[in-house]
Amino acid sequence: MTPQPSAPAVRGRSPSTARRWAMLAASTLAQAAAAIMVHGPAFLIPSLHEREGLDLAQAGLVAAAPTVGVMLALVAWGAAADRWGERRALTTGLAATTVLGAVAASTHGTWVLAGSLVLAGAAAASCNVASGRVVVGWFPPERRGLAMGIRQMAQPVGVGVAAVTIAVVAQRAGVSSALWVPTAACALALLLVLVVVVDPPRPDRRGGGKAANPYRHDRFLARVHGVSVLLVVPQFVVWTFALVWLVQDRSWAPAAAGAVVALAQLAGAFGRLAVGHLSDLVASRMQPLRWVAVAAAVVMAGLGLAAGLGWAVAVVLMVVATVLTVADNGLAFTSVAERAGPHWAGRALGVQNTAQFLAASAVPPVAGLAITHLGYAAAFALAAVFPVLAAPLVPVHSERELS
Repeated sequence: MTPQPSAPAVRGRSPSTARRWAMLAASTLAQAAAAIMVHGPAFLIPSLHEREGLDLAQAGLVAAAPTVGVMLALVAWGAAADRWGERRALTTGLAATTVLGAVAASTHGTWVLAGSLVLAGAAAASCNVASGRVVVGWFPPERRGLAMGIRQMAQPVGVGVAAVTIAVVAQRAGVSSALWVPTAACALALLLVLVVVVDPPRPDRRGGGKAANPYRHDRFLARVHGVSVLLVVPQFVVWTFALVWLVQDRSWAPAAAGAVVALAQLAGAFGRLAVGHLSDLVASRMQPLRWVAVAAAVVMAGLGLAAGLGWAVAVVLMVVATVLTVADNGLAFTSVAERAGPHWAGRALGVQNTAQFLAASAVPPVAGLAITHLGYAAAFALAAVFPVLAAPLVPVHSERELS
């Protein structure tokens, strides 16, 4: 790795260790609340179908609405965080998400509900970029991977909370009541952010002009984006089809299959933390990212082989694949923020997440076609091709010294 130039002078005092961890907790809660808002409507599908009379296509449209909003707004929120700071982006976004969640919970009509959720998802996108910037800005390089690993646990935790609350509330009290769950979570996160979070220091630019565009300097960021898009494929193949594979192909009971998938998701959350800590220990984000890509390729190929031969170890490999295929997220996210710098990190993280969301939206239908025509084993094995392509693309040799 080549040394990085010395950092320019920064404004502001460094907070205490306790305050740093409090800001990490607030950022993680904000991201978890956003995840409940964005992914929670998927758990409304049974109630929308059975109680509200929507067909599955209409219910799926409502469930996908927040994700559409996120994709449309990520880069804009990144630019806002670059210009006005992380605290303002977080508080504005969470306040808007809370209001729009309340509107969605109070409204009637499929199109009005879907429109409200699109806007709520767009507002929640603020957390994807701003909460990560808080962590990168306040934690030193030797602790940043671990801290970002903790923050990256927020998404699976948020999805887990949504899974155990929203469907139950919707079944017992209706869709409108269930939408108060993510709304309340965002309101709570807003209060904590207001109390705890302050903007990280930035290089003093009073001496002159605009910050240089990091995309024009080299291809490091573009390569990381490309690697992340490729690694989304096996991640969402496993996320989307693990449960139905266990039920249809392995003849498991749905309750048992759901329990295994939930435990695999929990293990994946801790896997993000472990890989982040590893990146701190080896003082590199890219080398562990390449290790993850290679390991994901091996495990997905093994899963395809074991599933095709009907071996019992296939279930174990599915759990391992669930852990490995999400482990790259924190590494890539942290490296993008570090390389882009404090005046470009928001936009770069917006591009990173937008590319991943677009790829993730394409995986389920394409993988579904592959499963329909070729079977689960072949689909799992084909997914191994993407981390094989990703591994040599990881820009290990152009990574700078962490700072």
